[in-house]
Amino acid sequence: MTAVILTADASLAPSSEARIPGNKGIWVGIFSEMTEFALLFSVYFLAKAHHPEAFREGPPQLSTLAGMFNTIMMISGSYFVAKAVMAIRRNQRDVSARWLYGVAFTIAGYLLTKYFEFQWNVEHGITGRTSIFFTTYYYLTFTHMVHIVWGAMGLLWVTVRTKTGAYSPEDHEGLEAFASYWHATDLAWLIIFPLLYVLR
Repeated sequence: MTAVILTADASLAPSSEARIPGNKGIWVGIFSEMTEFALLFSVYFLAKAHHPEAFREGPPQLSTLAGMFNTIMMISGSYFVAKAVMAIRRNQRDVSARWLYGVAFTIAGYLLTKYFEFQWNVEHGITGRTSIFFTTYYYLTFTHMVHIVWGAMGLLWVTVRTKTGAYSPEDHEGLEAFASYWHATDLAWLIIFPLLYVLR
């Protein structure tokens, strides 16, 4: 009878797999990030409602190729960081570090593409003063870039800690926190891309 009760109690105990990844601090940061972007998206839709012509003419003038490449970089970065977390859970520290190097490559690819995209924009007379659409475009993309740079600093920190053996299968909260932040930043871009480059 006691064994049955113990088994029942064990089945009701919360599983460690059901916990929220990362830590409370990073989720406060993610909530702040999502709130910031929600406000910017609200500005986007308000501006579009009042200036539909500018938002109809704006997207075709942007480099859709640059937007698509940045989307690939962001999605790839999310995949790589997920693989890094999976590797550390299997106690494969070097494998995890290699996946993190992959994330660094996608960040570099994203920022380099953005540099050439902005340069191309200026050469074609597209600045923040060209129209309300491009003002919104620059606000959204520059804000997202700031979060990418913050992510790059976080990546440097977790890569060093991964290489020095600070993380283990039982304790890798910092790596999970970075992964959660990166996925949130990726999600923001997956909303920005169609709003600015696709929708008319």
